[in-house]
Amino acid sequence: MWNTPVDRLPVTRDSDRLIRGIGLDDAVHPDFSSRGRYGIPINIATRRTPRHRVRFRYADESDRVRYPIPRRPRIERGSDRHILVLDRDRCRLFELFDARRVGGRWTAGSGATWNLRSNALRPRGWTSADAAGLPILPGLARYSEVRAGEIDHALRFTASRTRRSFVYPARHFASSSTSADLPPMGLRVRLKRSVSLRGHGPQARVIIRALKRYGMILADNGSPWFITGAPHARWDDDDLRTLKRLRGRDFEAVDTRRLRNGA
Repeated sequence: MWNTPVDRLPVTRDSDRLIRGIGLDDAVHPDFSSRGRYGIPINIATRRTPRHRVRFRYADESDRVRYPIPRRPRIERGSDRHILVLDRDRCRLFELFDARRVGGRWTAGSGATWNLRSNALRPRGWTSADAAGLPILPGLARYSEVRAGEIDHALRFTASRTRRSFVYPARHFASSSTSADLPPMGLRVRLKRSVSLRGHGPQARVIIRALKRYGMILADNGSPWFITGAPHARWDDDDLRTLKRLRGRDFEAVDTRRLRNGA
């Protein structure tokens, strides 16, 4: 789902209304930088990484397994406090929301683990470490991809208000509003083909091309048009700031019904 191009899919009939609901004149904001204060960091697990039982606030929708958490994990700053751990040996991803160590024990709002060899979704109606019930790491903008010259997947983004519904590939909503003017979780949008690369630096251009070909998926409530990435010392913050020239009106909502994988 993340790696499927959507540049040739039709636009939804209610695209204008949904884009307006997110914010026509609001600017895109790259929520990652060369400084560790911004972005969601990625931890790598090894065979020596300690495994912990985690106490969850939303235990009925969390995966109750032992989570590999480094002794000094890199945790997202701010209120969400995500911990992302990639176990390459086992090809598994572990993600926690609102993770805290209290009295020597780990607690979190919710948690999920993913088999990276599978496209299976979470049970319908279940959250993950993200409001939409999706994995976070696959939707991050990562410096290694930009350095290689291509991001080959959709990106993760947020909107300030969402609808009490979700569409594929999301599995969960986080709203009490039923207004059709608001976007559902899982909404896929793409940058319009007419948007020019002119005036953007090399890092921003790679991201813009990805937004045209793969788009981005609405994954959580937050500031409108905030795109999530992993921090890295070699991000060019001045280059990334040119993305703020993009506005909501530069996007269109994509009809993704033909992308379903049967889940």
